[in-house]
Amino acid sequence: MSLPTRRPGRALALVRARTRAALTPADPRWPARLAADLRELDADWRESAEVCADAAWAARASGHSVLGLLRPDQVTAADSDPVAARTYRHLCLSALRYDFRCPTLQALIEQLPPTARAELDCYSRALYAFALLGQSRAEGLALMDEVLDQAGEHVKTLHVLLHGLWLGQRLPQRAARILDLAARPPFADRTDPLVLFREADALRQLGRYNDGLEAIDRALDLLPPGDVSVHADLVRERSLIAAVGDLDQHARTGGGVPR
Repeated sequence: MSLPTRRPGRALALVRARTRAALTPADPRWPARLAADLRELDADWRESAEVCADAAWAARASGHSVLGLLRPDQVTAADSDPVAARTYRHLCLSALRYDFRCPTLQALIEQLPPTARAELDCYSRALYAFALLGQSRAEGLALMDEVLDQAGEHVKTLHVLLHGLWLGQRLPQRAARILDLAARPPFADRTDPLVLFREADALRQLGRYNDGLEAIDRALDLLPPGDVSVHADLVRERSLIAAVGDLDQHARTGGGVPR
Protein backbone atom coordinates (compact mmCIF):
# COMPACT_ATOMS: atom_id res chain seq x y z
CA MET A 1 0.00 0.00 0.00
CA SER A 2 1.32 3.44 -0.88
CA LEU A 3 0.34 6.34 1.34
CA PRO A 4 0.88 9.97 0.42
CA THR A 5 3.31 11.74 2.72
CA ARG A 6 2.88 15.40 3.56
CA ARG A 7 5.35 15.56 6.44
CA PRO A 8 7.87 13.22 8.08
CA GLY A 9 6.19 10.45 10.03
CA ARG A 10 2.80 10.99 8.44
CA ALA A 11 2.71 7.70 6.56
CA LEU A 12 3.60 5.84 9.76
CA ALA A 13 0.83 7.63 11.65
CA LEU A 14 -1.68 6.58 9.00
CA VAL A 15 -0.51 2.98 9.15
CA ARG A 16 -0.87 3.06 12.93
CA ALA A 17 -4.42 4.38 12.62
CA ARG A 18 -5.30 1.59 10.21
CA THR A 19 -3.64 -1.04 12.38
CA ARG A 20 -5.41 0.13 15.53
CA ALA A 21 -8.75 -0.12 13.74
CA ALA A 22 -7.97 -3.62 12.47
CA LEU A 23 -6.96 -4.87 15.93
CA THR A 24 -10.34 -4.22 17.56
CA PRO A 25 -13.04 -5.05 14.98
CA ALA A 26 -15.47 -6.31 17.63
CA ASP A 27 -15.28 -3.05 19.59
CA PRO A 28 -18.18 -0.83 18.45
CA ARG A 29 -16.09 2.25 19.21
CA TRP A 30 -13.40 1.65 16.60
CA PRO A 31 -15.04 3.63 13.75
CA ALA A 32 -15.26 6.69 16.00
CA ARG A 33 -11.65 6.23 17.10
CA LEU A 34 -10.56 5.95 13.49
CA ALA A 35 -12.46 9.13 12.64
CA ALA A 36 -10.69 10.88 15.52
CA ASP A 37 -7.30 9.64 14.30
CA LEU A 38 -7.95 10.86 10.77
CA ARG A 39 -9.26 14.18 12.08
CA GLU A 40 -6.10 14.66 14.14
CA LEU A 41 -4.01 14.01 11.04
CA ASP A 42 -6.22 16.24 8.89
CA ALA A 43 -6.35 13.36 6.40
CA ASP A 44 -7.26 14.13 2.81
CA TRP A 45 -9.62 11.95 0.77
CA ARG A 46 -6.81 9.80 -0.61
CA GLU A 47 -5.46 9.02 2.84
CA SER A 48 -8.95 8.35 4.16
CA ALA A 49 -9.65 6.00 1.26
CA GLU A 50 -6.44 4.06 1.88
CA VAL A 51 -7.08 3.61 5.58
CA CYS A 52 -10.86 3.11 5.56
CA ALA A 53 -10.96 0.62 2.69
CA ASP A 54 -8.40 -1.58 4.43
CA ALA A 55 -10.10 -1.22 7.81
CA ALA A 56 -13.49 -2.15 6.37
CA TRP A 57 -11.98 -5.21 4.69
CA ALA A 58 -10.20 -6.32 7.87
CA ALA A 59 -13.40 -5.97 9.90
CA ARG A 60 -15.37 -7.96 7.33
CA ALA A 61 -12.71 -10.68 7.21
CA SER A 62 -12.88 -11.02 10.99
CA GLY A 63 -16.65 -11.49 10.92
CA HIS A 64 -17.39 -8.04 12.36
CA SER A 65 -18.51 -5.97 9.39
CA VAL A 66 -18.65 -2.25 10.02
CA LEU A 67 -22.17 -2.39 8.58
CA GLY A 68 -23.25 -3.75 11.94
CA LEU A 69 -21.80 -0.73 13.73
CA LEU A 70 -22.76 2.26 11.62
CA ARG A 71 -26.31 3.52 11.20
CA PRO A 72 -27.40 4.75 7.76
CA ASP A 73 -27.99 8.24 9.16
CA GLN A 74 -24.32 8.43 10.14
CA VAL A 75 -23.53 8.12 6.45
CA THR A 76 -26.27 10.29 4.96
CA ALA A 77 -26.79 13.06 7.53
CA ALA A 78 -25.09 16.41 7.24
CA ASP A 79 -22.27 16.59 9.78
CA SER A 80 -20.44 19.56 11.21
CA ASP A 81 -17.30 17.40 11.28
CA PRO A 82 -16.44 16.74 7.62
CA VAL A 83 -13.58 14.34 8.40
CA ALA A 84 -15.80 12.14 10.60
CA ALA A 85 -18.57 12.21 8.00
CA ARG A 86 -16.15 11.19 5.28
CA THR A 87 -14.65 8.44 7.47
CA TYR A 88 -18.05 6.88 8.16
CA ARG A 89 -19.00 7.21 4.51
CA HIS A 90 -15.78 5.58 3.30
CA LEU A 91 -16.13 2.75 5.82
CA CYS A 92 -19.78 2.02 5.09
CA LEU A 93 -19.62 2.33 1.31
CA SER A 94 -16.47 0.20 1.18
CA ALA A 95 -18.17 -2.50 3.24
CA LEU A 96 -21.18 -2.44 0.92
CA ARG A 97 -18.84 -2.74 -2.04
CA TYR A 98 -17.12 -5.79 -0.55
CA ASP A 99 -20.56 -7.39 -0.10
CA PHE A 100 -21.53 -6.50 -3.71
CA ARG A 101 -24.57 -4.60 -2.42
CA CYS A 102 -24.75 -2.20 -5.34
CA PRO A 103 -28.40 -1.07 -5.03
CA THR A 104 -27.99 -0.29 -1.32
CA LEU A 105 -24.78 1.63 -1.95
CA GLN A 106 -26.45 3.61 -4.72
CA ALA A 107 -29.45 4.38 -2.51
CA LEU A 108 -27.27 5.64 0.34
CA ILE A 109 -25.45 8.06 -1.93
CA GLU A 110 -28.70 9.29 -3.41
CA GLN A 111 -30.11 9.92 0.09
CA LEU A 112 -27.38 12.44 0.84
CA PRO A 113 -28.48 16.07 1.13
CA PRO A 114 -28.06 17.81 -2.24
CA THR A 115 -25.18 19.96 -1.03
CA ALA A 116 -23.30 17.00 0.44
CA ARG A 117 -23.83 14.96 -2.70
CA ALA A 118 -22.54 17.78 -4.89
CA GLU A 119 -19.42 18.04 -2.73
CA LEU A 120 -18.61 14.33 -2.52
CA ASP A 121 -14.93 13.50 -2.44
CA CYS A 122 -13.45 11.61 -5.34
CA TYR A 123 -13.32 8.21 -3.62
CA SER A 124 -16.98 8.38 -2.58
CA ARG A 125 -17.86 9.24 -6.17
CA ALA A 126 -15.82 6.26 -7.32
CA LEU A 127 -17.83 4.05 -4.98
CA TYR A 128 -21.02 5.53 -6.41
CA ALA A 129 -19.71 4.74 -9.89
CA PHE A 130 -19.00 1.20 -8.70
CA ALA A 131 -22.62 0.80 -7.62
CA LEU A 132 -23.89 1.95 -11.02
CA LEU A 133 -21.34 -0.05 -13.00
CA GLY A 134 -22.05 -3.16 -10.97
CA GLN A 135 -25.68 -2.94 -12.07
CA SER A 136 -24.60 -2.48 -15.71
CA ARG A 137 -25.99 1.04 -15.72
CA ALA A 138 -24.41 3.04 -18.52
CA GLU A 139 -24.44 6.30 -16.54
CA GLY A 140 -21.78 4.73 -14.38
CA LEU A 141 -19.37 4.93 -17.31
CA ALA A 142 -19.68 8.70 -17.56
CA LEU A 143 -19.19 9.03 -13.82
CA MET A 144 -16.18 6.71 -14.03
CA ASP A 145 -14.56 8.98 -16.61
CA GLU A 146 -15.16 12.01 -14.38
CA VAL A 147 -13.60 10.21 -11.42
CA LEU A 148 -10.57 9.20 -13.47
CA ASP A 149 -10.01 12.80 -14.51
CA GLN A 150 -9.90 13.83 -10.86
CA ALA A 151 -8.27 10.81 -9.23
CA GLY A 152 -5.41 10.34 -11.64
CA GLU A 153 -3.50 7.18 -10.75
CA HIS A 154 -4.82 6.70 -7.21
CA VAL A 155 -4.65 2.93 -6.82
CA LYS A 156 -7.60 2.40 -4.48
CA THR A 157 -9.84 4.39 -6.80
CA LEU A 158 -8.70 2.40 -9.83
CA HIS A 159 -9.46 -0.83 -7.97
CA VAL A 160 -12.99 0.36 -7.17
CA LEU A 161 -13.65 1.16 -10.82
CA LEU A 162 -12.15 -2.12 -12.02
CA HIS A 163 -14.37 -3.96 -9.57
CA GLY A 164 -17.46 -2.20 -10.90
CA LEU A 165 -16.57 -2.97 -14.51
CA TRP A 166 -15.92 -6.60 -13.59
CA LEU A 167 -19.40 -6.88 -12.06
CA GLY A 168 -21.14 -5.02 -14.89
CA GLN A 169 -21.42 -7.88 -17.34
CA ARG A 170 -23.78 -6.01 -19.70
CA LEU A 171 -21.79 -2.78 -19.97
CA PRO A 172 -20.79 -1.72 -23.50
CA GLN A 173 -17.10 -2.30 -24.29
CA ARG A 174 -16.69 -3.74 -20.82
CA ALA A 175 -13.68 -5.93 -21.60
CA ALA A 176 -11.80 -3.17 -23.41
CA ARG A 177 -12.42 -0.76 -20.54
CA ILE A 178 -11.09 -3.29 -18.02
CA LEU A 179 -7.94 -3.78 -20.07
CA ASP A 180 -7.48 -0.01 -20.39
CA LEU A 181 -7.60 0.42 -16.61
CA ALA A 182 -5.38 -2.61 -16.04
CA ALA A 183 -2.76 -1.04 -18.31
CA ARG A 184 -2.51 2.22 -16.36
CA PRO A 185 0.87 3.13 -14.83
CA PRO A 186 0.24 1.86 -11.26
CA PHE A 187 -0.34 -1.63 -12.65
CA ALA A 188 2.31 -1.57 -15.38
CA ASP A 189 4.57 -4.06 -13.60
CA ARG A 190 1.70 -6.60 -13.55
CA THR A 191 2.28 -7.64 -9.95
CA ASP A 192 -1.23 -7.06 -8.57
CA PRO A 193 -3.12 -10.39 -8.45
CA LEU A 194 -6.56 -8.75 -8.34
CA VAL A 195 -5.85 -6.63 -11.41
CA LEU A 196 -4.59 -9.71 -13.24
CA PHE A 197 -7.78 -11.52 -12.19
CA ARG A 198 -9.92 -8.76 -13.73
CA GLU A 199 -7.68 -8.75 -16.80
CA ALA A 200 -8.10 -12.50 -17.25
CA ASP A 201 -11.88 -12.14 -17.12
CA ALA A 202 -11.77 -9.47 -19.83
CA LEU A 203 -9.46 -11.55 -22.02
CA ARG A 204 -11.83 -14.50 -21.73
CA GLN A 205 -14.72 -12.30 -22.86
CA LEU A 206 -12.66 -11.26 -25.88
CA GLY A 207 -11.85 -14.86 -26.74
CA ARG A 208 -8.16 -14.45 -25.93
CA TYR A 209 -7.99 -17.64 -23.91
CA ASN A 210 -4.24 -18.22 -23.92
CA ASP A 211 -3.62 -14.65 -22.78
CA GLY A 212 -6.28 -15.12 -20.12
CA LEU A 213 -4.61 -18.26 -18.83
CA GLU A 214 -1.27 -16.47 -18.73
CA ALA A 215 -2.78 -13.63 -16.70
CA ILE A 216 -4.56 -15.90 -14.22
CA ASP A 217 -1.51 -18.13 -13.77
CA ARG A 218 0.57 -15.06 -13.03
CA ALA A 219 -2.06 -13.92 -10.53
CA LEU A 220 -1.98 -17.30 -8.79
CA ASP A 221 1.80 -17.17 -8.59
CA LEU A 222 1.74 -13.69 -7.06
CA LEU A 223 -1.05 -14.30 -4.55
CA PRO A 224 0.14 -14.07 -0.93
CA PRO A 225 0.25 -17.43 0.87
CA GLY A 226 -2.90 -18.29 2.78
CA ASP A 227 -5.26 -16.02 0.84
CA VAL A 228 -7.81 -18.80 0.53
CA SER A 229 -10.89 -16.87 -0.61
CA VAL A 230 -9.15 -15.02 -3.43
CA HIS A 231 -7.30 -18.19 -4.44
CA ALA A 232 -10.64 -19.93 -4.92
CA ASP A 233 -11.85 -17.07 -7.15
CA LEU A 234 -8.72 -17.31 -9.28
CA VAL A 235 -9.01 -21.08 -9.63
CA ARG A 236 -12.65 -20.74 -10.71
CA GLU A 237 -11.67 -18.17 -13.32
CA ARG A 238 -8.89 -20.40 -14.61
CA SER A 239 -11.28 -23.34 -14.91
CA LEU A 240 -13.80 -21.14 -16.72
CA ILE A 241 -11.21 -19.86 -19.20
CA ALA A 242 -10.04 -23.39 -19.93
CA ALA A 243 -13.59 -24.73 -20.35
CA VAL A 244 -14.79 -21.90 -22.59
CA GLY A 245 -11.59 -22.10 -24.61
CA ASP A 246 -12.07 -25.83 -25.14
CA LEU A 247 -15.68 -25.33 -26.23
CA ASP A 248 -14.67 -22.60 -28.63
CA GLN A 249 -11.89 -24.72 -30.11
CA HIS A 250 -14.24 -27.67 -30.50
CA ALA A 251 -16.80 -25.51 -32.28
CA ARG A 252 -14.15 -24.05 -34.60
CA THR A 253 -12.99 -27.49 -35.67
CA GLY A 254 -16.52 -28.45 -36.65
CA GLY A 255 -17.21 -30.75 -33.76
CA GLY A 256 -20.13 -28.79 -32.40
CA VAL A 257 -20.72 -28.75 -28.67
CA PRO A 258 -19.23 -31.81 -26.94
CA ARG A 259 -21.66 -33.98 -25.01
